[in-house]
Amino acid sequence: MSDSDTPAILRGLRRFTPARIGLGRVGNGLPTTAHLQFQAAHAAARDAVHSALDVVALRARLAAAGVVTVAVKSICPDRPTFLLRPDLGRTLDPDDATALAARPLPGCFAVVLADGLSALAVASHAPALLELLLPRLGPSVVVIATQARVALGDHVGAALRAAATLVLIGERPGLSAADSLGAYLPGGPAAGRTDAERNCVSNIRPEGLAVPAAADKLLWLIAEMRRLGLTGVGLKDEQALALGSEAQDRSIPMVTT
Repeated sequence: MSDSDTPAILRGLRRFTPARIGLGRVGNGLPTTAHLQFQAAHAAARDAVHSALDVVALRARLAAAGVVTVAVKSICPDRPTFLLRPDLGRTLDPDDATALAARPLPGCFAVVLADGLSALAVASHAPALLELLLPRLGPSVVVIATQARVALGDHVGAALRAAATLVLIGERPGLSAADSLGAYLPGGPAAGRTDAERNCVSNIRPEGLAVPAAADKLLWLIAEMRRLGLTGVGLKDEQALALGSEAQDRSIPMVTT
């Protein structure tokens, strides 16, 4: 089915979504172009899940921007184990936990860059997001974590005796996005935090939630977290309501500890 053969209502929907709409058919199958596009998207998703984060390159890039980092890992021995055992990805390597505990930074803000299920997302979008966040967070430490799930950030923050933790992690790829970055705000770090205690800002990427908009959202949530002492289901995203017509001007005040 060529674009000219696609019903007008489907052509209109295509402007608002990358979903596969009105692909048409050739006999019992898809047209060749649609089939090849699907295979390419599937391959990109698989590559994102299996690829390792280049920690050396990421640390060098952040160092060039003046950001000092610490590298840690979970107890997963390799990528296949990480994919099969999510529980292991939530536990910090004992040696790394000891090293972090030996250099505590009480009251700091721990920002954890975790490879998660898309190292591509972290490498592509986390540095730009950090550039907007770090000047507004106050005293912070940036930790790069590999073979890591969201909850690993709780262990990192607890070892550092941080006041709060923000986890930037590669999200599970779909067939329209292999580079989606998620941000999780669990509040005061402690092992055993539940998902109900975390705020999440997801789909951070140019074709989703742009980095500047994501930074605004996170800074607003962090300011409210500090003001109310709440995260998760207790902290509602009322940024637009609170800022009214100024919600788009990004004039959010400095977040202080």
